[in-house]
Amino acid sequence: MTHRMVKVKFEHGPEQDVQAGISLSQIMAQYPATLEGIEFPVLGALVNNEFVSVEYRIETDSKVRVLGYRDSYGQRIYRHTIAFLLAKVAHEQYPGSDFAVEHSLSKGLYCSFRVGDAQGITPEQLAKLDRELRKLLDEKAPIDRIKVTYDEAIAHFEKAGAKDKLNLLRFKNSSKVTVYRCGDYMDLAHQPLANNAAALENYQLIPYQEGFIMMGPDRADPSTFPKFEPAHYIYDVFKGHKDWGRIVRVRTVGDLNERIAKKKIHDFIDVNEAYQEKRIALLAEQIAQRKGEVKWILIAGPSSSGKTTFSKRLSLQLKASGLNAKPISLDNYFVERGLTPLDENGEVDYEHLEALNLDLIDEQLTALDEGQRVELPYYNFHTGLREYRGEFMHIGPDDVIVLEGIHGLNPRLTASIPAKHKFKIYISALTQLNLDRNNRISTTDNRLIRRIVRDNNFRSHSALQTLQMWPKVRRGEKTWIFPFQKEADVAFNSALDYELCVLRPYIEPLLAEIKPSMPEYAEAVRIQQFISNFHVIPADRVPPTSVIREFIGQSFFQY
Repeated sequence: MTHRMVKVKFEHGPEQDVQAGISLSQIMAQYPATLEGIEFPVLGALVNNEFVSVEYRIETDSKVRVLGYRDSYGQRIYRHTIAFLLAKVAHEQYPGSDFAVEHSLSKGLYCSFRVGDAQGITPEQLAKLDRELRKLLDEKAPIDRIKVTYDEAIAHFEKAGAKDKLNLLRFKNSSKVTVYRCGDYMDLAHQPLANNAAALENYQLIPYQEGFIMMGPDRADPSTFPKFEPAHYIYDVFKGHKDWGRIVRVRTVGDLNERIAKKKIHDFIDVNEAYQEKRIALLAEQIAQRKGEVKWILIAGPSSSGKTTFSKRLSLQLKASGLNAKPISLDNYFVERGLTPLDENGEVDYEHLEALNLDLIDEQLTALDEGQRVELPYYNFHTGLREYRGEFMHIGPDDVIVLEGIHGLNPRLTASIPAKHKFKIYISALTQLNLDRNNRISTTDNRLIRRIVRDNNFRSHSALQTLQMWPKVRRGEKTWIFPFQKEADVAFNSALDYELCVLRPYIEPLLAEIKPSMPEYAEAVRIQQFISNFHVIPADRVPPTSVIREFIGQSFFQY
């Protein structure tokens, strides 16, 4: 019998002729030259731009780039593998315990843990989880990616009492289910994991609030850890939303899909929207109580947080509380195009703070704060020049200025305004939903999906174009937004638990246009696989004032 041969070219190694069906791990073991110059444990790989584990079997001619922790995809594998092993340890050492990977916090992941009615985790319990997890690393516990029949998967998760996994499988009917297994513990394969616990060189479990922070090594220097800086206000927002999720009994995607299947989603949508509107109304009342003192409402947050819709809804609620909200757009304060700063690649960087005319901002904001009347500028994006079109503004006794933009919380922007005159709001889409207990939904993914849909609807951008620019957007956020979120007086969560069900039919055809030859293919497929877990909700159920309308259209508000 003749075995079919295929060619495999590793990014930093020679081309090899191998037998079709061989796994990447077998190739790397048989041909050490493929890993020459690689100084890190291999966590996974990109094969023809597809994000895979090292147990992936090569069937065609392939180009391979191996992934370590310094790579963003390698970082994903590292974190998800630790979460998988932690879930295994919690399940085996504390049967019936409530363990969940909740959300990101200060470069780590916040995890909750509870046994019975106890509030939070004890030092002894955390030490035991840590000890048992390190045993798995020392023992080089293998992690196998296998396929089982649907019935086998159901039987396993029923025996384990894993209702979150069962809820996800309930609305799938594939004859085979891909899972990861370590010893007797098994979990659904949402994305690639390392094939061996020994690939995880280090981690930290840091006690925090009622749970703990799971921290991986620093991406720039994996021998060290990022500094943990508690972000209590972000934690409080997440906790409030998580507590609300428990009350309405929708904590996972399976819970949400069950609501849709039972045709009980309409009330859930209304409750979601009402809950968000109530929080905006409470914010407006908080500001109104400082009438005469607060003159400036500063709103900032990362891309696709829904800042514009939020500011318009807040303005309506302020009006109901007796205040007149006047918007100022920071976009009109850009420097002339030829003076715009350049990034490290020599490209125009419109997200840089000094892309704004800080001297003009300081002059006009100071004058407005002192009660003077000023003529506002208009930035002509066609000519790249500033113009004046006779638009004047002043702050009356019942007025507040709403200043919304990525630099809204940067102290340099409003340095000349007394602190007591400012009310600062940080906004982001901090979803409380998990896929299941130990597989969280990334806030960044939520925003990226919003951004792809919006860019296509209103900027004629393809999903490919948005994915290509997204790394630059993220770098800007890390430089100009996240460091200043601690400046906020309050944090607002714009996520709606049902929104990804609405966005799914918008984004799926856009992602399907991205082909395997494109570097962005791995990200497109990853998002496709993720969004496929959600049942669809028709867009006509979304209220016209909802933040989701900012991304899908037909909003009550003008943008």
